[in-house]
Amino acid sequence: MDWLPAHAPRAPNATAGTAPPLAGERAAVVAPPLAAERAAVVALLAGLALLTAVLNAGVMATICLTRKLRLPAYYLICSLAFADLLVAVLVMPPSVAYVALGAWPLGRTACEAWLSVDMTCCTCSILHLCAIALDRYCSITAPARYQRTARRAGAMVAGVWTLSALIAVPPLFWRRSHGDPGPAPDSHCVIGHEHLGYTLYSVFGAFYARWPSCWGCTAASTPRPRPCTARGPPAPGPELPLLRLPAGPAAVGTAPWRERLRSSRERRAARTLGLILGAFVLCWLPFFLKELLVGLRLLRDSATLSSALTWLGYVNSLVNPLLYTSFNEDFQRAFRTMLGRRGRG
Repeated sequence: MDWLPAHAPRAPNATAGTAPPLAGERAAVVAPPLAAERAAVVALLAGLALLTAVLNAGVMATICLTRKLRLPAYYLICSLAFADLLVAVLVMPPSVAYVALGAWPLGRTACEAWLSVDMTCCTCSILHLCAIALDRYCSITAPARYQRTARRAGAMVAGVWTLSALIAVPPLFWRRSHGDPGPAPDSHCVIGHEHLGYTLYSVFGAFYARWPSCWGCTAASTPRPRPCTARGPPAPGPELPLLRLPAGPAAVGTAPWRERLRSSRERRAARTLGLILGAFVLCWLPFFLKELLVGLRLLRDSATLSSALTWLGYVNSLVNPLLYTSFNEDFQRAFRTMLGRRGRG
């Protein structure tokens, strides 16, 4: 997310103009590998953007076209895929052009719009993971009071997008009101670290105040194996698609088996969510840690480091659909069904 220095303009070529002949000859030898290296980086980033867009669009299409997945429990997942799709379509391509050209090519107005969309979409992707963890925690710990209804799920989605805008957009206007003229219109498109308050508001609002609660909800909602000596019926939990068992005498003694199956599925779902949150921390923690240290003047910023950590955060929008489709059996079956229909068509 390039809302803090990510792509500073490269220094002018030292061999241009009045450089001595020897330096010019050395530059002629070095320039082609550097150009090839940049082209390879640009191709890699463009491929990441395309793959991110395709996978998240596929997740959205699968949820919308599969009746079994058109449930309130999947509203947040579909909204997360939409946020990640916006990152791939609206945020990544200008960043690729920025890296390719070494300067911002679209002017000041487009720069301001891009920064706003960048911050909003990336923050929204982060907050969706927290909302998914909270939703699971409530459904596990208070299933009688917490029902996944379409209205409740829709309210959570609207709340996530609203909170994302409140976190991401106001600091831009706050920065302007404090005398910062904004990013240079013709050379680069970044927001500096001049105001510590802006930096702290951004990094804590988008990350540091969120991910501990995500981990806490996930850990608290992970089922623990019950002792063999436990007696009584299993604790109430969320509805799971268990196998239908016959009623009557033949069903006697099946309760422990049903409980084990329930716990196994709950643990598998918790493990998937844990992997998603783990990937989220691995992708975003380096970026936000660097932003905090630079804002506190404890670390000197580097254009190369900032660009690399920014794109590491973008990669989280690619990892999310990969994890969902790899560990969710409903998604796998729906994907195969959808691809089968397209193949027959």
